[in-house]
Amino acid sequence: MRWAVAAVVLIPALVAAPWAWTRLTTASSISEAGTAAEHADAALVLGARVYEDGEPSRFLRERVEVGVALYLDGTVDELIMSGDGDDSSGYGEPTVMRALAEALGVPADAIVEDPLGLDTYSSCQRAAEVYGASSVIVATQEFHEPRAVWLCEQAGLEAQGRYPAIRLTKSTVLGNIREVPAIAKAMLDQARGREVSAEG
Repeated sequence: MRWAVAAVVLIPALVAAPWAWTRLTTASSISEAGTAAEHADAALVLGARVYEDGEPSRFLRERVEVGVALYLDGTVDELIMSGDGDDSSGYGEPTVMRALAEALGVPADAIVEDPLGLDTYSSCQRAAEVYGASSVIVATQEFHEPRAVWLCEQAGLEAQGRYPAIRLTKSTVLGNIREVPAIAKAMLDQARGREVSAEG
């Protein structure tokens, strides 16, 4: 019985520890969009769902809007649109992200598409290794920011995070829940030095 009680207490604590650690260590670098940020080479805009008709999901649109604002106010020099270039929609996340950013006033030559940013770990590694950034401001939802900023820091980037206004929706709640195992996996990827594609 004692072992069972210990397992019930310790296992959730061990699973949650990476989540707590990343939130604690990155908190000073993460703020809501509109908060002043230090200049960075690029806004690293992370991909999210694109619908079958080519329309970006709300999460994706919000991320792009955060990145665009950072570019237009001169905080970053370019946008790295990092996502799945062969996603289920058939349009490709970075392509949809580029089109939206251009429609919002960003010149085409200030946008870089990374179609092999298949997950957050890949996006951060490739921003440094493939696209030559030394500093980034990650544009994603608040619940995703600690993992993203931590992974970018581990990739050798000076990283900050800016997120859109928080909305209490089912997707936001699920996103927060999913971050607990996602951060544990990210730490395992980092510990084993998982390799990512070096293609440009």
